[in-house]
Amino acid sequence: MQEDKEPQALIEEAREIVINAIAETMDLYGVTPSIGRLYGTMYFKHHPMTLDEMKDDLGMSKPSMSTSVRKLQDIHMVQKVWQKGSRKDMYMAEKNFFRSFIKFFCKKWMREVNLNLEAIASAENQLKKVLDASDIEEDIKKEAEMDFNQLEESKVYYHWLEQLVSSIESEEIFKFLPVKPDEIEP
Repeated sequence: MQEDKEPQALIEEAREIVINAIAETMDLYGVTPSIGRLYGTMYFKHHPMTLDEMKDDLGMSKPSMSTSVRKLQDIHMVQKVWQKGSRKDMYMAEKNFFRSFIKFFCKKWMREVNLNLEAIASAENQLKKVLDASDIEEDIKKEAEMDFNQLEESKVYYHWLEQLVSSIESEEIFKFLPVKPDEIEP
């Protein structure tokens, strides 16, 4: 331990290092660094927090805290919790990063799958009209056929992504990518 620093100061410094890193990387989840700082602060709290406590810890306005917490709830990083005897809303950071990852990314990936497979089906219907028409020039049909085949090939990716999401949500993926490397079966 450093001689010139108190243990509590070292703890606070260590927390601040992690909070800063979380704030910098939260853009991956579509939130601002200030919302990332809120999550990082809540991550180190071992009890639920009220909006007033968050406001005091971060020096932001209560409406800003409310908006930030709502955003963190939307991305499954914070949940509202009930605490006996308290009439105020209480919030707790999700501390299981695997659970946050699963909820957030699987939702995004399934949105990508559904949106793109729907678009591909619609586009393929249009292309089939061109391919089935008898009065279309051969070079136009060839172009439509190339596009159709390309779309068919892209469906392989979207079906693979569906399987990935399924394996993550069922936690089957952890058989192949264990949470702890020493859990790998020989």
